[in-house]
Amino acid sequence: MSRLTLLAALCCFGPLVGVALGQPRLPHSLERVGFDQRLGEQVPLDLSLVDEAGRQVKLGEFFREKPVILVLAYYRCPMLCTLVLNGLVQGLLDVDFDAGSDFQVVVVSFDVRETPTLAAAKKQSYVSRYGRPGAMSGWHFLTGPSESIQRLTEAVGFRYSYDAATDQFAHASGIMMLTPGGKLARYFYDVRYSGRDLRLGLVEAGAGTIGSPVDQILLFCFHYDPTEGKYGPAVMRFVRIGGVLTVLGICTFVGFLRRRERAVPRGALSRVVP
Repeated sequence: MSRLTLLAALCCFGPLVGVALGQPRLPHSLERVGFDQRLGEQVPLDLSLVDEAGRQVKLGEFFREKPVILVLAYYRCPMLCTLVLNGLVQGLLDVDFDAGSDFQVVVVSFDVRETPTLAAAKKQSYVSRYGRPGAMSGWHFLTGPSESIQRLTEAVGFRYSYDAATDQFAHASGIMMLTPGGKLARYFYDVRYSGRDLRLGLVEAGAGTIGSPVDQILLFCFHYDPTEGKYGPAVMRFVRIGGVLTVLGICTFVGFLRRRERAVPRGALSRVVP
């Protein structure tokens, strides 16, 4: 787990923060919190869930021809889930792709006690905040039974813990990008997500379904770091390219000298001008 993810988990589990900071080890409940990346693995699209209107749905209904941003949260969360969703909205407002037409946002509550009524209220809040045409068809807030939630959280490597004393969940902060076919493509941690990272992640997850040639060039220039959960300049890629170009330049120069040497008559090299 990254430092930012760990701090986010501590913030969510407020009553234990002071205790945790005063001990050499984290409380046992927090040690179970985090993400285990499952890049390239398939999520179960046959999961039975309930949408914000109370309709029975399959997870696969939201995976068609465009990439999907998946958020695991719970709607009564007093702090961290709100920060994650707020950060996602803010980041997406810096991206010129639109939820609904270019990608889908699927938020699933991992608290099996939560209802479609809570989900509908969350959807209304975030659709209004996002404020783009077609947002209602691009944002989905789901609930579901324990079997479906367990299968989904295990499939994406999302580990969380419930504290009965506070009636809250300890969990890490992050979102996931999935391909149109439901495979895990990227994980992004923290509670703030840059427009650049979101755009590059959507383009990669979309596998050619969204984006432009310029986006493909940007993907070449930036490298995804799964440890940090973000994109950074592809320094080593440019170092390798620079090395190859240097070798090609040397070979070209040597070849030029050899051709020039062959072009000079042999006798000319032994003549001495008085």
